[in-house]
Amino acid sequence: LFQVVHTHKPHFMALHCQEFGGKNYEASMSHVDKFVKELLSSDAMKDYNRARVYLDENYKSQEHFTALGSFYFLHESLKNIYQFDFKAKKYKKVTGKEIYSDTLESTPMLEKEKFPQDYFPECKWSRKGFIRTRWCITDCAFDLVNIHLFHDASNLIAWETSPSVYSGIRHKALGYVLDRIIDQRFEKVSYFVFGDFNFRLDAKAVVETLCAKATMQTIRAADTNEVVKLIFRESDNDRKVMLQLEKKLFDYFNQDVFRDNNGTALLEFDRELSVFKDRLYELDISFPPSYPYSEDSSQGKQYMNTRCPAWCDRILMSHSAKELILKSENDEKIVIYDHIGPNVCMGDHKPVFLSFRIAAGAGKPIANVHKCCVVQ
Repeated sequence: LFQVVHTHKPHFMALHCQEFGGKNYEASMSHVDKFVKELLSSDAMKDYNRARVYLDENYKSQEHFTALGSFYFLHESLKNIYQFDFKAKKYKKVTGKEIYSDTLESTPMLEKEKFPQDYFPECKWSRKGFIRTRWCITDCAFDLVNIHLFHDASNLIAWETSPSVYSGIRHKALGYVLDRIIDQRFEKVSYFVFGDFNFRLDAKAVVETLCAKATMQTIRAADTNEVVKLIFRESDNDRKVMLQLEKKLFDYFNQDVFRDNNGTALLEFDRELSVFKDRLYELDISFPPSYPYSEDSSQGKQYMNTRCPAWCDRILMSHSAKELILKSENDEKIVIYDHIGPNVCMGDHKPVFLSFRIAAGAGKPIANVHKCCVVQ
C-alpha cells in the first residue's frame, strides 16, 4: 500500500476495507487499533495532515454490524476540502485527524446500512452492507461508497443455473444501494462505489468451457441422495481428472488459465455488471482475478482451490464520475486501474486501486458550486 502511495502521490486518498478485524472478530479486533495507528503515523503518510477514519467495530450489534472500514487521507498541499454532513445537509471544512468507531449510526458525516437479513437467508448473521460519505474538492462534489455484497455459499448451487441464484441476490443488493444514493433526500452528485462486490464468473459457462471435452461423474450422499461432488474427467488421456467441484472446492488442474495474460480469456464470463451498464461504468480490467488467493504467506501468487477465481474487488462509478476522471485540462489523462501486491500475500483478496486526476472545476456542471463552499 505504501509503495502505491509513494508511486502515485495522491492528494486525496480513499481506502475501503471489508471484513475489518478478520473472520474471528473477538480474537482479532484488538489488532485493528495497531493497524490504524500504523497507517496514520507511518513515514509514508507523513504529508497527509488530515484524515477521517470510520470503523464499524461493534460486532456485538448483530442488527448493525458490517465490519466495514473507510479511511480518507488528505495531503497537506490540498487547500480546500469539505465533507458533507448528512444531518445538517451542509458541507463542513475538513481539519485535523479524527477516528470514529463502534457505533457509527450516530455519526452525521456518513450513511451506513446493513442489508436486510432476508436478502441472503442462507446466512444466519450476515455482515454485508455499505458506508457512504460525500466530499467536495475544487468545486467538485462526489460520493464514495464502501460496499460489501453477498458471496457464493456453494459452488454446486452456483453451477446449477446461469446466471446463478447468488448473482441475482447481488443484483438486488447493488440496485438497492444505487437507488439509495440517488434518492430525493440529497442533491445528486457523481459517485464511486468500491469494495468487495463478490462478483463471480458465470460458473456454468466457465465449467462448460474449461471442461468442454470432459465427462462428468456425479457423487451423491448415501443418506440424502444430495449431490456432494462433481468430477470432470478427460474422455481419453487415462481419464485424467480436470476439475473437482464441491460446496467449497473448485480444484481445476491448471491454474495458469487464471493467471496467463491476467486471466483475460475469462473476462467474457464476468457478466454480473452488465445488468447495470446504464448506471455504472468501469475502466478496462487488466489485472488477474482478485480472489481467492492462498493465505499462506509464501504463496503470494497462488490461488486457493476453494472457489473459481473471479474479479470480486472492483471500482465502479456513475457515468458523470467517468466524465470527471476522463476530462482533463490538457491531454495528460493519467488513469490507472490495477491491483496491489501481485507477488505478496495480502489475504485471500488482492486489493485493487484506481488512480486519476481531477482538473480544477471539472465538477462545476455536476455540483451545485455555491453549496460546496458553505463552511460551517
